[in-house]
Amino acid sequence: MTDEHPTIEQGPPHGARAPVPLWLLYEDEVEAWRAAQAPATAQWLEEQGFKGEKHRTVLVPDATGVLALAVGGLGKRLGGLSLWHAAGFAERLPARRFRAAQAWSAAEATQLCLGFAYGGYRFDRYRAPRPERIATLEPPPNADSQHVARTIEALRLARDLINTPAADLGPAELAAAARRLAERHGASCREWVGEELLAANFPAIHAVGRASAAAPRLIELQWAPANAHERPRITLVGKGVCFDSGGLDLKPSAGMALMKKDMGGAAVALGLAHMLMSAGIGARLRVLVPAVENAVSGNAYRPGDVLATRKGLTVEVGNTDAEGRLVLCDALALADAEGADLIIDFATLTGAARVALGPELPALFGSHDALTAEVARVAAEEHDPLWPMPLWMGYDDELGSKIADLNNVAASSLAGAIFGALFLKRFVSRTPEWLHVDLYGWNPKERPGRGVGAEAQGLRGVFRYLVQRYGAERP
Repeated sequence: MTDEHPTIEQGPPHGARAPVPLWLLYEDEVEAWRAAQAPATAQWLEEQGFKGEKHRTVLVPDATGVLALAVGGLGKRLGGLSLWHAAGFAERLPARRFRAAQAWSAAEATQLCLGFAYGGYRFDRYRAPRPERIATLEPPPNADSQHVARTIEALRLARDLINTPAADLGPAELAAAARRLAERHGASCREWVGEELLAANFPAIHAVGRASAAAPRLIELQWAPANAHERPRITLVGKGVCFDSGGLDLKPSAGMALMKKDMGGAAVALGLAHMLMSAGIGARLRVLVPAVENAVSGNAYRPGDVLATRKGLTVEVGNTDAEGRLVLCDALALADAEGADLIIDFATLTGAARVALGPELPALFGSHDALTAEVARVAAEEHDPLWPMPLWMGYDDELGSKIADLNNVAASSLAGAIFGALFLKRFVSRTPEWLHVDLYGWNPKERPGRGVGAEAQGLRGVFRYLVQRYGAERP
């Protein structure tokens, strides 16, 4: 978890040259700003046809041809300044150190720093070494550089995990990442592996993962602040399906192509745990990650099988490709039985959520409408959207089975995201508040500062909500 691509500078890495002033302008500011500049600068901007288009940049030289200042476009003034306004500048400006030329509020300055750092991310584990030409931003004095550093490190951790192919990130490697995180923060970490899952009563996790050569496991991380016995408990649960073939209900090749990202929920949970421990959240923290590969072999679980679960409910397997809810149900039952103030699970659970909301809006379900509304409000302020969805109990009976307590899929082909959430809810009965985030974990299109690849959705928004709710030593 080292910062290999720093984009928030504490000193001048590009020699002794002074940082270049950088003006960032909305479209409605350009005309007035240009009129206030020296005639040569105003004429240069006029010749370039700069109108403040989002992520458009113009470099302005002095009389000797040396770069004097840069101007970047923020586009239309909509919804306040966010990291996404700045993310594209890291790769569109030259590899120089820049400084903000105008005053920004503390929140805006922090968002600018986050954007530059986010845009500087590269996943280059499998590429030959090559020099990166990334612009860097000198943090304004009022920016929360500590928050930026831990946020970017958490995002990099999660994105690296999601981007790594399953051949190099199976259940054991995911567990190793959790152990490294625990060691860094003085947390405890344990695992139940292979047949230990059966002995410890996690039969559904074992059933889903037993067909793989990589043994299934349940990973548990625990951390507590000072006066831990007086603090409430947060439990994060992350779906850790390191690769999903679909099982015997085999996915087509197109559907399997991105299944290295099916552990995106676990990646977000671990990244969020890093942020919470780094900030000194005012609560006891527990993280549970059921880590498996949903593979095919002679001992794979089958459609029509009836599985036992930790909670005592039996589940008829209607589809082996609805495996995420099966591994989550055992982890949720453990979290629920041992006491928590709040349980939050993160999972790349359903394609239906993507049909409803697309890849950029994770679906948010919860035990109370007021809870999901508040989390969504805080997440929107962090420019990390979560979209409240109805946990419609009128559909619950469609998870029925004639031979078991419930089925892992509904007979209906509609409302798949709701059915997934309703299934999980069956395993949370004691905990007063529960949230379920059904996320995509991936950016499918090329955008400035946001290349195709992993996205740690919900991490920043949920962090901000938890800090506001429980407090933190270093918020």
